[in-house]
Amino acid sequence: MPSLCRDCLTQFESASRCPACGRPRIVSHPELFDLTIAHMDCDAFYASVEKRDNPELAAKPVIIGGGRRGVVSTACYVARIRGVKSAMPMFQALKLCPEAVIVKPRFEAYVEASSAIRQMMEEMTPAIEPLSLDEAFMDLSGTQKLHGVPPAVMLAKLVKRMREELGLTGSIGLSHNKFLAKVASDLEKPRGFSVIGKDETMAFLEGKSVRMIWGVGPAGQAALDKVGIRTFSDLLRWDRTDLHARFGSMGERLWHLARGQDHRPVARDPKMKSISNETTFNEDTANTDLLDGHIWRMAEKVADRAKAKSLAGRIVVLKLKRADHSSISRRTTLAEPTQIADRIYRTARDLFDTVDHKSPYRLLGVGLSDISKAASGMDGDLLDPNAEKRARAERATDAIREKFGADAILKGRSLR
Repeated sequence: MPSLCRDCLTQFESASRCPACGRPRIVSHPELFDLTIAHMDCDAFYASVEKRDNPELAAKPVIIGGGRRGVVSTACYVARIRGVKSAMPMFQALKLCPEAVIVKPRFEAYVEASSAIRQMMEEMTPAIEPLSLDEAFMDLSGTQKLHGVPPAVMLAKLVKRMREELGLTGSIGLSHNKFLAKVASDLEKPRGFSVIGKDETMAFLEGKSVRMIWGVGPAGQAALDKVGIRTFSDLLRWDRTDLHARFGSMGERLWHLARGQDHRPVARDPKMKSISNETTFNEDTANTDLLDGHIWRMAEKVADRAKAKSLAGRIVVLKLKRADHSSISRRTTLAEPTQIADRIYRTARDLFDTVDHKSPYRLLGVGLSDISKAASGMDGDLLDPNAEKRARAERATDAIREKFGADAILKGRSLR
């Protein structure tokens, strides 16, 4: 059976140890050197960067998050063993792992590490679809002639370089489509290398939980549970038209995934679906002036990100979370897409005023969705004759901030 040593990259026929270096870190599979679609997922990325940069944290449980009142961004595997999970309220995480070290996120460091990894990927293939800072799909079709070795070898070389040059580890999933490649990368974390071949696809999926489908969240899972769909075997018993009638376009996708089919290409520049920013307060607050200041700052950050990518959004979203963790979401659709902070702020503030403020809030967020490329002529508002004038002033402010720094001009409401 085709085999590969993940340490010295020797290719050989199956054995319990590498015949070249004698180490046991090998991967063997009948289709190992034929498959070309991969998913690379860094192992506990934020926490790994923190441990790399601060060796004193190496053996300690580390949680990345925004203080005791926030939520867990991610956690190292030591903390995960104790039950700590991403998006868990920090107070709950500390009950499970009271000795954990909480580290405030350093996004500049994570972006730098991500950029270095991306550069390594670019040397392998131009067909890269990033999902976040720490994971990406790659299509290595046709690269064997260029590199002189099969894609599996290049993938093993990638994570080897990450470990040796950056002090970070990652897990590889290799298969014949994106769905199965992502599933595979989760099978043996950390430092995993898993393969799901074409010939074994149906046997692999049989009896597996549909929870492994990326993108099916709690609400989707509840809808599937309601009709008795808990495994891929359950899905196979449904007719294609019935699934579509029950779940719409998601039903069509489920029918294909139940058969291990995923025809989506690895898209180098996938369309961004939303831009958002949110904050969790150190103390619950019902102070309207304070919340108004936060709405402005969130709107400004969302606008800055949209402008940086020449994007605009038609839907403005407001998110609130009360002290009891109950969530409120409000949204409205604009006549034209916008990237103007003033427009986003005023719309979000109008949404805020529609809420029954019966208790303090612990979290606030503002976002844009229905994203498209920004175009000229988007700064006006037929219902607000002064909107275009404020937009021109904002763009002039942007130019000054770009030249003299982000703090060169501040609005009074941002100081609340």
